[in-house]
Amino acid sequence: MSRTPGIAHRSVPSGDASDGRGVRTGVALVTGASSGIGAAVSRRIAAGGGWRLLVAGRDRERLDGVAATTSSLALYADLMSTDSTEQLVKEALDTAGGVDLLVAAAGVGWAGSFHSMPAAAADRVLTVDLVSVVHLVRLLLPHMLAAGRGHIVLIGSVAGSAGVRGEAVYSAAKAAIAAFADALRYELRGTGVRITHLVPAVVDTPFFERRGMPYTRSWPRPMPPERVADAVWDAVVAGRDEVFVPGWLRLPGCVRSVAPGLYHRLATRFG
Repeated sequence: MSRTPGIAHRSVPSGDASDGRGVRTGVALVTGASSGIGAAVSRRIAAGGGWRLLVAGRDRERLDGVAATTSSLALYADLMSTDSTEQLVKEALDTAGGVDLLVAAAGVGWAGSFHSMPAAAADRVLTVDLVSVVHLVRLLLPHMLAAGRGHIVLIGSVAGSAGVRGEAVYSAAKAAIAAFADALRYELRGTGVRITHLVPAVVDTPFFERRGMPYTRSWPRPMPPERVADAVWDAVVAGRDEVFVPGWLRLPGCVRSVAPGLYHRLATRFG
């Protein structure tokens, strides 16, 4: 992996302190920052102030643009490759000395019936949306534990909570992220490292164009990625464990728990 051209690479000191307003600061690494949720989260963190920001993505031109507008450091990485994921973490640690906040926002999708899904497409969804996240956390967590502080934000999806027709593998990957976040939260209690699982509904990003099928449903209507970014920022400031955007997304899970028959009938009709 090479350093992103056009961006000055400099040492960014680590640390996690308060900015005087009760907002924790330090070094933040945002993946998927080339566009969509990741880019919006990067802009929100930059606007909040205090954080030294590293932005990672695979689209060099777009990533350079995000870095330029957020005064951040661009790190090129294609998370389809485990080697590239490891190199991203190495470069982040070498450059900044540590990472206090990880926002794992990179994601890809694929739409269509599962039986028609090419193996390469399934591998890509599972690798980017799940495997790379596990490896990022695996590589960064020891440094956070050694420092006695840190915050990991995992971006999930309503598809992981309810399952979505035509997105079986994506739904599976995001459901695994939810379980991963829960398991880590139990393990990390009392260590100073927090885990936030943020679950958005439909977000207006290039995700749908790239998955090969546009979003056609009339409800729920896509929301701007800035709404998700605001929720990420609030979760970091307040230290929230699980956030649904919008809040009514908790309802399907509740219905599934107390009335599974009704839930499956509704999911079959609307799902």
